[in-house]
Amino acid sequence: MSAPATPATRLAPSPTGALHLGNARTFLINWALATQNNWRIILRIEDLDGPRIKQGSDLGAIDTLRWLGITWHDGPHYQAADLTPYTHAMQTLLDQRLIYPCPATRKEIEASLSAPHADDHERRYPGFHRPTTDADWQRVQQHANDRGLLNEGDWAWRLIVPDQPITIHDTFAPPARVNVQQQVGDFVIASKAGLPAYQLAVVVDDARQSITHVVRGDDLLHASARQHWLYKFLGQEDLIPSYTHLPLVVGPDGRRLAKRHGDTRIASFRDAGVPPERIVGLIAYQAGITQQRTPMTAAQFATEFSLDTLPRTPVTCTQEDTDWLLAP
Repeated sequence: MSAPATPATRLAPSPTGALHLGNARTFLINWALATQNNWRIILRIEDLDGPRIKQGSDLGAIDTLRWLGITWHDGPHYQAADLTPYTHAMQTLLDQRLIYPCPATRKEIEASLSAPHADDHERRYPGFHRPTTDADWQRVQQHANDRGLLNEGDWAWRLIVPDQPITIHDTFAPPARVNVQQQVGDFVIASKAGLPAYQLAVVVDDARQSITHVVRGDDLLHASARQHWLYKFLGQEDLIPSYTHLPLVVGPDGRRLAKRHGDTRIASFRDAGVPPERIVGLIAYQAGITQQRTPMTAAQFATEFSLDTLPRTPVTCTQEDTDWLLAP
């Protein structure tokens, strides 16, 4: 029997834009929990989102985290620096006849009769390109031999998912019972851009970096079920981390914080002269640490934060919040 893994978590910004108040809240809570529980912290830059990556956003995220008082022990590690681990994982899945190339477009999937929503961005894939015979699988293998597993082209790679529910247990969110096949069907693990998709990349990296605790927004709660199947098929079920999914920060309209709600980027507040203690103080107020908005350092936040006082519903970022941040 192997020795227990040293507890570890990761801060994993995606350089698709500047960090905003919602991102800062998740990273600060993650860091506070790690500090309280002596978890090792790894900084990972999740830069596999192709054309959405914005040049310089990685350095901006790193600088913003440091400015807020958030630290780490190792990194930054860039996913795009070496795609070999993802290719190896895909080969393991292909050897089990669990992945296949799929040329289906979003338009084709939307036109199918069995395409209910998984969310605002994803429809259920009905499986019309899934191999079913030995001859089909021979063609899949030939495709992989001829074109490779991670090459740009007119196909993505999908994972065959059993029609079976999984219960996701969480340290904060209520248990969630998810049937991935009914929700999204065989899902994409490598894109037509020749890059590993989030679901594959996060499992491969969390496993190889020995991540034991994942703290993230609850918009990714159901994605844990997809990741569960990948851990299982890759023979790494014993490495599934403990999850803590946090309610999102939303705008006054109840939708996830975004540009439509105005400029909530941390860099913009910083440029306006807002000190980091005000950003942290606002997050502390929203996290139930204080009863009124008051400046606070990240170190103080780590000492006083508790999941017991964190609201279990989405946090609304109001005009009053931003007015307080910008007050002289």
